[in-house]
Amino acid sequence: MPKMFGMPKMIGRCSVVLMWLLATGLQANDVLLRDSHPEQHVVVKGDTLWGIAETFLNDPWLWPEIWHVNEQIENPHLIYPGDVIKLIYVDGKPKLTVDRPPKDVERTFLSNGTVKLSPKVRSSELDTVIPAIPLDTIQSFLVEHRVVDPELLVNAPYVLAGGDMHIVMGSGDKLYARGKVDQNFTAYGVYREGVKFVDPDTQEFLGLAAEEMALAKLLDVENDISTMKLLRVRQDVRVGDLLLPTVERKVQSTFYPKSPDVDIRAKIIHVFGGVRNVSQYSVVVVNRGDRDQLQVGDVLAVHRKGEKVRDRNTSELIQLPSERAGIMIVFRTFEKVSFGLVLKAEKPLQVLDEVRNP
Repeated sequence: MPKMFGMPKMIGRCSVVLMWLLATGLQANDVLLRDSHPEQHVVVKGDTLWGIAETFLNDPWLWPEIWHVNEQIENPHLIYPGDVIKLIYVDGKPKLTVDRPPKDVERTFLSNGTVKLSPKVRSSELDTVIPAIPLDTIQSFLVEHRVVDPELLVNAPYVLAGGDMHIVMGSGDKLYARGKVDQNFTAYGVYREGVKFVDPDTQEFLGLAAEEMALAKLLDVENDISTMKLLRVRQDVRVGDLLLPTVERKVQSTFYPKSPDVDIRAKIIHVFGGVRNVSQYSVVVVNRGDRDQLQVGDVLAVHRKGEKVRDRNTSELIQLPSERAGIMIVFRTFEKVSFGLVLKAEKPLQVLDEVRNP
């Protein structure tokens, strides 16, 4: 099976999904396609792969099952504005393929959703690749947030004072930090302690959120006092903020939805934004991570916790079953927790709702 949009080969994973379909006696035609699916979709700026897949499929994360490579175009695994996603049939089975205007054709988007093609000089690459999910919603969580062991923060150097005795500092300001620094590192992140994550079932401590306020450059060290300069500031730096060496980490900005490779049973334990309710495009934390084999790109179904009702016959308090009410995708994992983006919320969701394999 071909790759989807630049992703690594998914032969093993897709074979498992296909075997499951065959084992249940269902046909891909019945399982994959929405009743109201279009015959084609013209990609426009602002589209996401998830959104496009959802126009064709009941389960968007099963897109790899029916992606069909058009070998006549350059790089058919990446999708650009102006491309036309078409539904075709190969040996009686539905497939999705992409048609792309030549590079020497200018594309103009019309109000009715069509695209006007005009000749132009072949001069530059096509528009930006369409992302799998809305990256602007999760950008800060890819870079600015970490989940760490409290010991790391307890022993971390901290902001003692700002230049000219300022207690609040901004970009370009000097600061003085106290504590042991590793002079092999010249760049330090300035962090503020955040939420403590605890497993709601076992009470196990899962990690401590640390949010990056700024990036600082180490200028000088004398005894346990370090002089630094703030290079980039996301939020005002304050006395008492903590400093950690920057960690070189490949930031993954492309996510390919898939079913988890293992059985996952977890709960939403936190929603960012200072609220308890969860809605579409909320960023949440679940109590499973690397040690549980949860992976970036895993799609999970969110099940709303059932209500408790009084049985009028026995006076017992009965817990009603949970019901599926949304879909989320994991976009960053740590040892014991993961960050996820809620892509669909059909009903109001809350912290402590369950997440499972879709």
